Amino acid sequence: MIVLSSGALAFEDKYINTEEKIIVKTVLGYADYAFTVIFTIEMVLKMLGYGFKTYFTNAWCWLDFIIVMASLVTAIPNLMGMGDSVPESLKTVRVIRALRPLRAISRAEGMKVVVNALIGAIPSVTNVLMVCLVFWLIFAIMGVQLFKGKFFKCMDEVNNPGEFKMKTCIIFNETFSRNKTWENYKINFDNVGIAYLSLLQIATFKGWIQIIEHAVDGTDVDLQPVRDFGSMWYLYFVIFIIFGAFFTLNLFIGVIIDNFNAQKKKINGSSADLFMTEDQKKYMEQMKKLGSKSPSKGIPRPDNNFQGFFYDVAMTQAFEVVIMAFIMFNMLTMMMEHEGSSQKFKDILEKINLVFIAVFTGEMVWKMIAFGPKYFSQGWNIFDFVVVVMSIITQGLEDVMAALPVPPTLLRVIRVARVGRILRLVKGAKGIRTLIFSLLVSLPALVNIGLLLFLIMFIYAIFGMMNFAHCKRMQGLNEVINFETFFNSIILLFQVCTSAGWDGILNGLQDQLIPTINGTTPTKEQIDAGILDDIDKCWSLSRYTYLGIFFFVSYLIMNFLIVVNMYIAVILDNFSAATEEAAGGGVTEDDIDMYYSLWERYDPHASKYISLSKISQFVHQLDDPLRIAKPNKITLAYLDIPICTGDRLYCKDILKRLTERAMGTFDNDKEAVDEEEEEAVTTDHPEDYQRIGSTLTRRREEVAAMVIQRAIRKYVLKHDFDKEQAPQIIF
Repeated sequence: MIVLSSGALAFEDKYINTEEKIIVKTVLGYADYAFTVIFTIEMVLKMLGYGFKTYFTNAWCWLDFIIVMASLVTAIPNLMGMGDSVPESLKTVRVIRALRPLRAISRAEGMKVVVNALIGAIPSVTNVLMVCLVFWLIFAIMGVQLFKGKFFKCMDEVNNPGEFKMKTCIIFNETFSRNKTWENYKINFDNVGIAYLSLLQIATFKGWIQIIEHAVDGTDVDLQPVRDFGSMWYLYFVIFIIFGAFFTLNLFIGVIIDNFNAQKKKINGSSADLFMTEDQKKYMEQMKKLGSKSPSKGIPRPDNNFQGFFYDVAMTQAFEVVIMAFIMFNMLTMMMEHEGSSQKFKDILEKINLVFIAVFTGEMVWKMIAFGPKYFSQGWNIFDFVVVVMSIITQGLEDVMAALPVPPTLLRVIRVARVGRILRLVKGAKGIRTLIFSLLVSLPALVNIGLLLFLIMFIYAIFGMMNFAHCKRMQGLNEVINFETFFNSIILLFQVCTSAGWDGILNGLQDQLIPTINGTTPTKEQIDAGILDDIDKCWSLSRYTYLGIFFFVSYLIMNFLIVVNMYIAVILDNFSAATEEAAGGGVTEDDIDMYYSLWERYDPHASKYISLSKISQFVHQLDDPLRIAKPNKITLAYLDIPICTGDRLYCKDILKRLTERAMGTFDNDKEAVDEEEEEAVTTDHPEDYQRIGSTLTRRREEVAAMVIQRAIRKYVLKHDFDKEQAPQIIF
């Protein structure tokens, strides 16, 4: 119901009162009554269920209460038939309805988590905001003292809409005539308030060049500007940009990251951490990673020699490198397409494209022969199959589709999907895997932040339509960037959340002329009917200038400086954790993935066991830090890896010992983690797991057997020698 009631507000745009939308307006009116009744009943039930004291001590309940009361205030006069005769004071209450989407926060756990984190950051963000305001106050006061009244210039609206030359217009009193006006640039330093707005535009680098030019060109009060009259004032703006923009605004990012880290420590901290050293904590994290991984079933080598030949070639590193080289060359040729190329050049690229299609088709067929039906058991193979088949189809049907009303470029776009194959390099690029892993880990948090960002944009879009829908299209307002419809409002606000063009939009609102009929503001129906074309217009700075400034400044602070920076905070935090893990000298997710990737070759049926005879070669082929180069029999014996029935070794037993060796904890603090280790690693043993010994006991047995054999051999040799040396007795 919250989603439906909020969505209904999106239809109340500039054109809701036109004849084409009379049915929509009627439906929305009845729907608004229904939503008001439903939410009123919900509010009463919560009051009765929670009790008045509990209800009014909950912030989310207060929000529901205010929104429901605003809906009642606006609905009751309409039910009484007052219509457009509702007092202006009651009409302004309708703006509160724009807050309806906020009620969804308490029902959506993802957004609630982000909002709670944001609320926790409010004290720190407020401190930074106060620092900015105090720091900027120094520059605002200085700007007022230096540039107050100097942004005026003489303009001719009829003959020459540009600036007058200095000789023609020198002093205000001498040049003011019917066609000439002495105009002030809207963003100036005439008072501290407007100076703050000027500094905000400079700090966000929007319209700042024009502000600097007006300041530097200013001569004196009531005098026409002169180009670069006060070049020394460039230094004022350079100092402000360094300290007021580069330093103070970036404090928001630092404070948000620091606050999130502090909250994360509070949430993740536990009493158990107090009784473990940092090395032990790190070891426990590694053990938990081991428990979350398991070997996957690879594609076994076919039994017949024909398929086996194709399999052996497809599994070689050289085969993969050759295919990757073709993918890179394919990307280069696609980058060579450009506007204005000759037909000969296009024909050459087309022939090269056919070569690539043939190569990738050959690769697909080769692997299909090698792997058989199991070719489609791997995601990368399915991706390759779809790209190759689509390339063949588009190439074959290009001539046919050219005769149909389908843009030929649409077919060529499908070729771009081949670029996605370059992602296969991720398997061989550890740094890229770290970046992608950071992004994947950040996705849930980024989705929640994105929902909050859209929610704020939705609220501001509704508010903008309620107040600025009838603004004329001028300066930053055009046929797309405006508040006339919900879609256009969202596009405008998405642009502003990047701080792009907000100065031009604000200037457009400041230049608005409000139509009047006999000195009174007309209704929306009269404006939409177009009966005001020949009516005189007057300025209304109070409605658009100050409301527009509040609208955009609050939106910039909330979205551009806080919410958008939360994206940076989350990504930096996860990237920092991933890089620290990779550089920390321990075993990373990449190392574990590499371990199981090699395991598939030795255990193609995913039995989770390999033969004891293969362990030496297996650990030799691993990458650091898990690798144990040959000769490694003594080291493997020292690791005391459990041996199961059939002289087999369990995958996680091997990985656990290799991890202990890589981290240097095999002999250290073993008793402190025995219980956690058992829970993290050995709880998922298969049913056929039965330990009969270990590599250490097997080595001891072999050494003992060798000692016994040596002793027996020595005894036999000594016995034979003594027998030969004994004197012969002849009877």
